Amino acid sequence: MAVHKEKGRVERILTPADVPVCHEDPEGFGRISCPDRRGFLQNAGLAALGAALGAAVPFHRNFPAGLIPIAFAQDTGAELMKEKDGLTVLGDRPLNAETPAHLLDDDVTPYSRLFIRSNGLIPQTALDKNADGWALKIDGVVDQELSLSLDDLKNDFENVTLALVLECAGNGRAFFEPGASGNQWTVGAVGCPEWTGVRLRDVLEKAGVKPSAVYTGHYGNDVDISGDQDKIVISRGVPIEKAMEPETLIVWAMNGEDLPALHGFPLRLVIPGYPGSASQKFLSRIWVRDQVHDGEKMGGHSYRLPAYPVAPGTEVPEEDMEILTVMPVKSIVTAPATGSNVSAGQATEVRGHAWAGNGDVKAMHVSLDFGQSWHEATLEPPRNKFAWQRWRANVTPPEKGYYEVWARATDMHDVMQPPVTPGWNPRGYGNNMIHRIALFAQ
Repeated sequence: MAVHKEKGRVERILTPADVPVCHEDPEGFGRISCPDRRGFLQNAGLAALGAALGAAVPFHRNFPAGLIPIAFAQDTGAELMKEKDGLTVLGDRPLNAETPAHLLDDDVTPYSRLFIRSNGLIPQTALDKNADGWALKIDGVVDQELSLSLDDLKNDFENVTLALVLECAGNGRAFFEPGASGNQWTVGAVGCPEWTGVRLRDVLEKAGVKPSAVYTGHYGNDVDISGDQDKIVISRGVPIEKAMEPETLIVWAMNGEDLPALHGFPLRLVIPGYPGSASQKFLSRIWVRDQVHDGEKMGGHSYRLPAYPVAPGTEVPEEDMEILTVMPVKSIVTAPATGSNVSAGQATEVRGHAWAGNGDVKAMHVSLDFGQSWHEATLEPPRNKFAWQRWRANVTPPEKGYYEVWARATDMHDVMQPPVTPGWNPRGYGNNMIHRIALFAQ
């Protein structure tokens, strides 16, 4: 039996040697493949598959468990990867891909080099770039519910353009030991595009947020990988105080163009400083709540950290997990690319970006001797709050050989990046260990 694994899914290709074994369907249609072919699709499972496809499946008894209908392939967005430049695909269902560090050197991250984080399938409306009839609903503990079209948002509120860092909470997960479940991001699940939209605060103020408001809940129309149109893929939220910050935006454009399908067309949130999961794509509803939001992927271990330090590999009870909010201070080296050859005895410029979930970065340092000594780099101010900051430094390898450049950022509260992975957690969130690149002096 050939086995292909990725996050949340095992696809099995059956061979004659597998005939005695029964396999449960991982995609939620209730299929079980057995030696005599009974039970491939039965009752509710068959109904679910038919509903998802919008048609009957005449040869359903011959349809192996674990095999995904090719009709669903259009929703993954995989065909749009041709528009991306050098990204590494970590999973294709849902589609997730990261950017090598040396391709993140732009001050404003272009579309072609922005990482992809999908929780479900790309909705057909986004693939078609069709926003006809789109409306954003604002409801909950507000004085008046709102239903706003894209034109309403563009014409009735002040338009704002900001460069804002967007980072997946699991960026750096690949370096935890023991490993944590999820996409094995290294350092490239981050970017800083230019976003255009309106302040979430302005929209909420028009609705009239009541004093009892505590949290927001966000909803989009992305599709579950099973094809079930009614299943909520992800619905996260933020404290009302974060929602009211002036840099928290509802956006319809990225780098001066309509939002791409892969990044949330026609509307999304950008909530800088928080995990990217809070920045709901394909945004259709914001529910203002009088309690902490309890939507899909708000509970359990999803986007949560242990409330106390734990030893690596510890099983942490769900009740001892706390919501991850502010992302830690971080930096990357974008040039030269790791493994580059440089000249011994001559200065080489190294550069990159630094950012922090609580605002600006205070200082940046680099080391060429495995952290024994550190030298301050030149750090530019951010274009606006929550944009990343360019840093530069010169390093001079004293002789031929192998070297590593280590990069370390310090935030405004004097918190600096650690040299190794910080506190272990079951899902591998918030890894802000220093970034290292290799150099060979010739």
